[in-house]
Amino acid sequence: METAPHVNPPVIEPGSFLTLHYRMAGPDGANIINTFDGKPATLSLGTGQLSPAIEQRLLGLPEGTRATFELAAGEAFGERNPALLQWVARKLLNQLGDPDEAYKAGDVVQFPTPDGMGQYAGAVQQVKGDQAAVQFDFNHPLAGQPVVFEVQVIGIL
Repeated sequence: METAPHVNPPVIEPGSFLTLHYRMAGPDGANIINTFDGKPATLSLGTGQLSPAIEQRLLGLPEGTRATFELAAGEAFGERNPALLQWVARKLLNQLGDPDEAYKAGDVVQFPTPDGMGQYAGAVQQVKGDQAAVQFDFNHPLAGQPVVFEVQVIGIL
């Protein structure tokens, strides 16, 4: 009686194209993103869709794996950088967006990258009384925070 040769499932390598479900939770355990209840995500490793620390955890995982990783404070999205707390003059905000916008703490505002090809976000921290200037935090919201990352690897191309 012949047995079929054992075929190892593919494993995640740098540059792999993946179909997966994933969940990311912050230090309070609340989900930041969760695809398990919907359509799985597709992404390529090494393109910046996941942080380098999370990508490192995925390398070597075989197709079909379900795993949970705990990343220490600052590991997933870096430490908080005080230099990324910046005041932006109202004049510049008017040029970049809606001159009638009223900013308040907690608002998240999209800014164009210098080359105009992308965007980055800043969270309003405080506003000077007459809105002459607004302080933004350009750190990732999870910078300096521990993160739980759960993944189910559905397919590897």
